[in-house]
Amino acid sequence: QVRLVESGGGLVQPGGYLTLSCSASSLDSRINTMGWDRQPPGKQRELVAFITSGAATTYGDSVKGRFTVSRDNDTKTMYLQMNSLKPGDTAVYYCNAQSDYYGDTFWGQGTQVTVSS
Repeated sequence: QVRLVESGGGLVQPGGYLTLSCSASSLDSRINTMGWDRQPPGKQRELVAFITSGAATTYGDSVKGRFTVSRDNDTKTMYLQMNSLKPGDTAVYYCNAQSDYYGDTFWGQGTQVTVSS
């Protein structure tokens, strides 16, 4: 199984930045694509970004040009650098990891990001 632990959330002013981290407990060879989703208050969960084991990235339309996803396979950690944050980015951010080895997708517990003045 894969256990994911997110960190780095918090309160930030509009225009500010935060970096989220997601650490995985499993061997890197057992994890394929990793990604971030978010759930704004009162809304459905939506895609933020994902990154393949080969480092190809995809972003949701609302974060393109502002957020950057990356991963360090040696430390089994994925990052989400969030710049130019807006109040609309306020959400619980969830890390996920897809594993062909386990035939499943695993999720972290979520971390709150609040963008407010």
